[in-house]
Amino acid sequence: MATIHRTTMSPTKLELLADWLPKQSWYLGSAASPELVKAGGFRLDDPDGVVGIEFMVVVDAAPQEPVAYLVPLSYRGQRMEGAPGRALIGTSEHGVLGTRWIYDGVHDPVAMAQLRALLRGEATAQQQSESDTPDPTVTVQGTGPDDGLSVQVNRVLRPTGATQTPSLGLVAGWTWSDGTAARGVFANVTPR
Repeated sequence: MATIHRTTMSPTKLELLADWLPKQSWYLGSAASPELVKAGGFRLDDPDGVVGIEFMVVVDAAPQEPVAYLVPLSYRGQRMEGAPGRALIGTSEHGVLGTRWIYDGVHDPVAMAQLRALLRGEATAQQQSESDTPDPTVTVQGTGPDDGLSVQVNRVLRPTGATQTPSLGLVAGWTWSDGTAARGVFANVTPR
C-alpha cells in the first residue's frame, strides 16, 4: 500500500498544474494563470509499489463560474520510458523521496491499468490524504471494462444527479471553492 508522506514538494502540485493546465486543449479558463484550489480526489495503489497514482480534482476559481478539472497524476522516481513529451507535467523535489517526475496519468500505463482494475472491481480507491485507507465515496456503476470497452477520463467535471449517473463508469465527489459538495462522473466506459 502507498504511504502518504507529510512533507514538502517544491514546486507544489498546484504550482505545477497552474502552469500546465492552461496549455491543455480542454482548459476552459481565459486566464493564463488559473487560481487553483485542491478540491478532492482519490489514490490508487501500484501493485509493484513503484508508481504513485492520484486522481486529483482542482477547481479554478478565476472564472466567473468556477470550473472543476480532473487530473490523473502519476509520480515516478525516474523518467518514464517512451512517454510522449506532452505527458510530463513537471518535476518536483519531494522532502522524503527526492526528485519526482510527475506525469499526466492518462499517458501512464500503470495509472490507466489501475483505473481499469478499479472499474473491474479488482482494485480499491484509497483516501487521497491517508495511508492504507479505502475511500468508500468512490463508486463504480455497472461492471468494469473488458477487452471490448474503452475508458475515457472526464477532464472537466460536471455535477450529476442520481438520474444522470452512467450505466457504466466511475463516480466520485469534490468540493467547490465555496464549500459546496458535488459528485460527478470521473470516467466513462464505452464500447470500442
